[in-house]
Amino acid sequence: MDGLQSTIKLNNGVEMPRFGLGVWKSNNHTARDSVAAALRDGYHAIDTAKQYGNERGTGAGIKLGLQQAGLKRSDIFVTTKLYNGDQGNYDKVAKAFEGQLKDLGLDYVDLYLMHWPVDATYIESYQAMERLQKQGKIRAIGVSNFDNDRLAKLLESAEIVPAVNQMEFNPTNQEKKILQFDQSHNVQMTAWSPLGGGRSLTNPMIDKLAKKYDRSAAQIILRWEWQRGIVTVIKSAHEKRIIDNSHIFDFKLSDEDVQTINQLDQGERGLWYNDFKWHNPNGEFGNSVAQWDDTNEQL
Repeated sequence: MDGLQSTIKLNNGVEMPRFGLGVWKSNNHTARDSVAAALRDGYHAIDTAKQYGNERGTGAGIKLGLQQAGLKRSDIFVTTKLYNGDQGNYDKVAKAFEGQLKDLGLDYVDLYLMHWPVDATYIESYQAMERLQKQGKIRAIGVSNFDNDRLAKLLESAEIVPAVNQMEFNPTNQEKKILQFDQSHNVQMTAWSPLGGGRSLTNPMIDKLAKKYDRSAAQIILRWEWQRGIVTVIKSAHEKRIIDNSHIFDFKLSDEDVQTINQLDQGERGLWYNDFKWHNPNGEFGNSVAQWDDTNEQL
């Protein structure tokens, strides 16, 4: 049955929840509070990254949320990502990963993604991630923001096929060629920015469908992604919205309406994807951890 505990089997047999909370652009205190709220409200998947600057807050939220929800660590699925500035040889990646585990307050993570394919280092970095998975502190490894050329090159040398490719995916940016390539190699597409900001949420057709089904625009989009088989990471700092976003399991879009949304693709990537300096690990957006005013405060 569809629901927040529904999972999809990754290519290594690990079960991953299909719907989770992300914490991008959240400071440590907001991450703590939203993660705890999500776990209280039935979410079983949490997605963070070193580059977000809030792994400590996320870890505090996991600890608090598990207590409040009466859950065990093994009941939830935690994803974090290899920071661009930590890419390189095994020793560098392993040291960074251990630091991330410490910040999260965890003994292992369920999924470790390479955040960006920094051209000079992503092959070597992925090989280091493979070694870490074999050591048992990571249940699955994958990538994020990989186009087809880079993923194809990675697959030439990979011993472990990435379990996931996390991409921007929403009605106006559906990454059709990347999705097709991922599916052909048994790599699960996961959506970040699943609502597409104003481009998707304010689309007249989405609004029309929201009225038809008596749902919010966000719920229409999230249900569409669910029916497309996309794992979704949705960010919110407000508990009411965290709850509302999860109310997509008591209705279903018709096949015709799914196809209608499929036609909204404009191939327009938002946010800062196009600004990344692929060849330069120290590009403007490529190698910076967000620093928040509360970074050093007690959580």
